[in-house]
Amino acid sequence: MSRRQLLQTSKITSRTSRSAKDGLRTLARGTQPSVEQLPPHAMLPSRMFWRSLLVSTVSNNRLLLSSAVAVLSFLARQRGGFFNMNNNLILRFALKKTLYNHFCAGENSLEVQSTIRHIKDMGFRGVILTYAAEVVVDSKTKREAGTGAKEIKDGVVHANVEENRGGDTAIAAWRQGVLETVRMIGDGDHLALKLTGGGAAVADALASCESLPLQMSQALEDICSEAMQRKARILVDAEQQFVQPGIDIVAMDLMRKYNRGQRAVVYNTYQAYLKTTPHVLQRHILQAQKEDFIIGIKLVRGAYINSEPRHLINDTKKDTDLTYNSIARSLLQQQFPLQGPESRSAPFPRIELFLATHNKSSTLIAWNLQKDLSSMGKPLVKVQFGQLLGMADEISCTLLLEKGMSATPLDVYKCLSWGSVGDCISYLLRRAVENRDAVTRTEAEHAALKKEAVRRLKAVFG
Repeated sequence: MSRRQLLQTSKITSRTSRSAKDGLRTLARGTQPSVEQLPPHAMLPSRMFWRSLLVSTVSNNRLLLSSAVAVLSFLARQRGGFFNMNNNLILRFALKKTLYNHFCAGENSLEVQSTIRHIKDMGFRGVILTYAAEVVVDSKTKREAGTGAKEIKDGVVHANVEENRGGDTAIAAWRQGVLETVRMIGDGDHLALKLTGGGAAVADALASCESLPLQMSQALEDICSEAMQRKARILVDAEQQFVQPGIDIVAMDLMRKYNRGQRAVVYNTYQAYLKTTPHVLQRHILQAQKEDFIIGIKLVRGAYINSEPRHLINDTKKDTDLTYNSIARSLLQQQFPLQGPESRSAPFPRIELFLATHNKSSTLIAWNLQKDLSSMGKPLVKVQFGQLLGMADEISCTLLLEKGMSATPLDVYKCLSWGSVGDCISYLLRRAVENRDAVTRTEAEHAALKKEAVRRLKAVFG
């Protein structure tokens, strides 16, 4: 295959989903190009690529990004008036056609399922879907602090807090929204579950490590049953440390009940930036081994560094990187994160692992280890990789290229948030802030996107 033919083949446009599939099939034929020969961003459909370049350009300009953060922060505080998304159709249209469509899945079931189809046509195994609409409850008073989607800040958690004589309407609304979300996904997909979305009563129970309200427990049963029917999995989100021990208890109880068959239905999330995470994970793995259920593990670096007590977090980013890579390496080799008398004498239990990271080094370390274990004929842990929609596309597309060239099973996912433009304002704000704080990663992504833009233009104009 000539270089020109390879360049033409790698141009996956967004005209139809069939063209994306055909492009991937072509890459799978004949002599496989290496990851270095075929740029990862060549996997992106044209519309997605050029929008990524636009967003990346803004993210790498300090003045433009600061302005974007300020505007989104202002819009997130609007509850009415001219700048409310429900009132200003022009502003809503402009935001939807740019940032919203880049980072979010859609405003309704038809839009969301269309986005999911396009993502799967690119070669992704599936999606992680979550609902963006939230309400805020203060972590100390458990009283409503505002409505709409807002980021956790200054000891505030997301929740929806209304109660009436017919039951807790916060839980009822959360149940309805989550069931609507799970009905948009299917075989192999994941539902991201934020427990504090059930409201103040739920947050209070989690904070005190007490039993959930019966209404919430029944809602979780309905959600898990629906996910099982659709052959989907549930990822219980990690949250702030004042509720996390309670979340761990709920997640472990759900795994005891639903992870008894041949596959894990429920995963718990573990944050590598916390000093206690290796010890917590060790304890949970030992419990799974003792009680004979599959433990589902989603490993992340962490999301609440600006609001957690500093002494709980690793001293440096390097420490967090080492912890993340060490845990991933141990689990892939079916070893306990910590060595001790209990771990040396106990057989390793069944686990499933989801590595959610935008760190390219961690991703490739884990994937290369998995390939090495496969080539040596070792038993493999089921491992999946995931990144947010609209972010870390170089990592996602590198894995897609690897998937086409490797005999080792590789499942790659994109995490999507859905809801109205107004619902997603604070979600978009968090993405802008994340890009601002991750300077090194966004600069590398921007350089790769510019290089791919030149390659595409040369392929067209010669």
